[in-house]
Amino acid sequence: MFKILIVEDDPKISEIISENIKKWGFDGLRIEDFSDIFNTFVKYNPHLVLMDINLPYFDGFYWCNKIREVSKIPIIFVSSRDTNMDIIMAMNMGGDDFIQKPFSLDVLMAKVNAVLRRTYSYSNVESNIIEHNGAILNLKDNNLIYNEQNMELTKNEFKIIYILMKNSGNVVSRDKIMRSLWEDESFVDDNTLTVNVNRLRKKLSDVGLDDFIKTKKGQGYIII
Repeated sequence: MFKILIVEDDPKISEIISENIKKWGFDGLRIEDFSDIFNTFVKYNPHLVLMDINLPYFDGFYWCNKIREVSKIPIIFVSSRDTNMDIIMAMNMGGDDFIQKPFSLDVLMAKVNAVLRRTYSYSNVESNIIEHNGAILNLKDNNLIYNEQNMELTKNEFKIIYILMKNSGNVVSRDKIMRSLWEDESFVDDNTLTVNVNRLRKKLSDVGLDDFIKTKKGQGYIII
């Protein structure tokens, strides 16, 4: 089921859109905390965003830009602003379409369906991000973001954190991690893995993620 995030501060309009989305068999989530749209986006992990421009705290252009830092998912702007400059800005900020208010629900859903078909018919619906306890792993550029801080990872560090976050809550053996590091045919021994994990832990600690990776003696590593 496709998930659609509704970023609209008019509760009546938001509710009407949400009800219509559900009638079409989609899952919809309405934003309630407009000061923290980005974290809601990350946790909900939608396939499409309907984005108003005039919003409390920051406008839709700002949030579109934040989303584009970690994801290429389609964003449709829905706004009463209708100047050519607004439409151009929406497209330049990474929007995929623009719908002017007041709008027809039939037109809205036709555009939603068209964008979903265009985006996902020939591609995997897998997300570009993995999130755990506020830490966001960006699969697009192998970076990790926490508390607005961007951490650059080496290739091995990325593979280690990726396999641990993908299996959060479960112990991942050292052998399994080393096998994932051998995929590029470069040999990684046990001591090299320890060095990489220690460097990764230091980077995580520097941005406030202390004890993010825990050691299970004789078993491997785990992110809880």
